[in-house]
Amino acid sequence: MFCDRCGSAVQADQRFCNQCGRQFSDALVMARSSPNRVQEHVRLVGILWLALSAFNALAGFILLIVATELIPHIQMSGEAGPDFPGEFLTTLLGVIGVAVLVKAAAGFAAGYGLLRRETWARMLTLVLSFLALFNFPLGTALGIYSLWVLFPAESEREYEEAARVAGMA
Repeated sequence: MFCDRCGSAVQADQRFCNQCGRQFSDALVMARSSPNRVQEHVRLVGILWLALSAFNALAGFILLIVATELIPHIQMSGEAGPDFPGEFLTTLLGVIGVAVLVKAAAGFAAGYGLLRRETWARMLTLVLSFLALFNFPLGTALGIYSLWVLFPAESEREYEEAARVAGMA
């Protein structure tokens, strides 16, 4: 038997949940074989978004270092020749590096929000999941997994309930 508020296991004769303290009668105790899909997977999705964002942040910093240090050094040394597009590459790689860092920051926020069961984190994660589908292979896998966990209408209800319970604690 499980509490209908937090999903923790309770005995049939209990009047209060040990986890959340909710008082309930026999009619409010629901028998479930396991917690819902969102409860089972949202923590893992949050951790995976934090991990992918760490890789993205590393890639963004590397792009910025290449754009601001390596390309100007090559251009100043004269090794690349007179037709080397140094300014163009510096600008291009700098813009891409900043965009990747912004994406990493959004991913960190989504992962943190999912772990804290924030109400805004589900929508941010869904948007990032659609964008991650184009980032083969890790982003695609995480995007599909995140969409599977968070996108269905039933998942919205389950996540909002989990966020409400987390907000009460």
